[in-house]
Amino acid sequence: MRIFSPNETSTADLLVDAVYQGGRQGGAGDDPLPNLVGVSTGGGFRYRGRIDQLQLVVLTSNKRDPDWPDALDRETGVYTYYGDNKTPGRALHETPRRGNALLQRIFEDAQGGEAGRQKVPPVLVFTSAGEWRDMIFLGLGVPGVAGQRPAEDLVAVWRTRNDNRFQNYRARFTILRTENVARTWIESIIAGRPNASLAPPVWTTWVETGRVIPLLAPRTIQHRRRAEQFPSDPIGKEMITIIHSFFADNPHDFEQCAAELARMMVPDIASLDLTRRSRDGGRDGIGQMRIGTGASAILVDFALEAKCYAASHAVGVREMSRLISRLRHRQFGILVTTSCVDEQAYKEIKEDEHPILVISAGDIVRLLKDTGYGTPTAVRSWLERSFPSSL
Repeated sequence: MRIFSPNETSTADLLVDAVYQGGRQGGAGDDPLPNLVGVSTGGGFRYRGRIDQLQLVVLTSNKRDPDWPDALDRETGVYTYYGDNKTPGRALHETPRRGNALLQRIFEDAQGGEAGRQKVPPVLVFTSAGEWRDMIFLGLGVPGVAGQRPAEDLVAVWRTRNDNRFQNYRARFTILRTENVARTWIESIIAGRPNASLAPPVWTTWVETGRVIPLLAPRTIQHRRRAEQFPSDPIGKEMITIIHSFFADNPHDFEQCAAELARMMVPDIASLDLTRRSRDGGRDGIGQMRIGTGASAILVDFALEAKCYAASHAVGVREMSRLISRLRHRQFGILVTTSCVDEQAYKEIKEDEHPILVISAGDIVRLLKDTGYGTPTAVRSWLERSFPSSL
């Protein structure tokens, strides 16, 4: 990982996953982005120009908002970013920095053919490095995701806080396949004379043709280690502890919760029935997932297994083998656990190419945050409302 000191930010290129250090005085002036890309200090949305004539957009995330979990999927290059209407009391587009109006503008232009894409500014994506005001550059983004319907790229989602309902945007960008954004191109944009010849080729390709070339980074190790299956932040750890404690006296009731979590992970589940405890045949549930739409759709069978385990109790080879042995031809399995899968068991299912989808503690927390249950209080309310029989 390359680290640029504060003295280097004004002349540095933008390198993917590089750290750009800010000052160490403890104030807003420590922010490195004004020197790095010529934008204002502070805020998740920063831009040059006017809403109707944007020159450059910078998106930042501090990774500290559990209700609005901005996230980059490095394997697919898809970046999910939430707008700036994060509390009730305002209309969707009436935010102080006009971030949601900005999102609406660039996504509309992105669907307007080449003439519209010419109006879309470069979108530079940063995230907090976790120390001082240092920032990590995640990449150059464009609105939308290849293969996804335009209506799904920018969606207004509802949230509730203190019994008040309000809307905010969930936007999906694609990080383009370029590891370097030249300082000379950024400077030409800041000067008001953008030089397209200095832009990364993937950006020019998108503007001229609409073709998206994502930065894909497949995992080198297919199985996840133990630590990777748990939430890393204190709030996430508390959330999973609440879920385990809620079902600890009757772990069988966790099957209903596991079914809901599976639906969150796989929205195309068409049916899911929990089996009787005495006759489950090694499966806690059986269901079907729909692939495709309309009359052309097909249904694929799957089996569900739920394990309400404490963090110290991993799902081992024995339990995993039990699930695998119950899968029939052309079926797949879903394992939901409040803990993790033992590394040896995880490694074996990957090496042997068993069709098992693992939803571990960390996945559960991420799913709940994405669904709007991003705090321990919200999780407890969800459990009490959805599974009252366990109270």
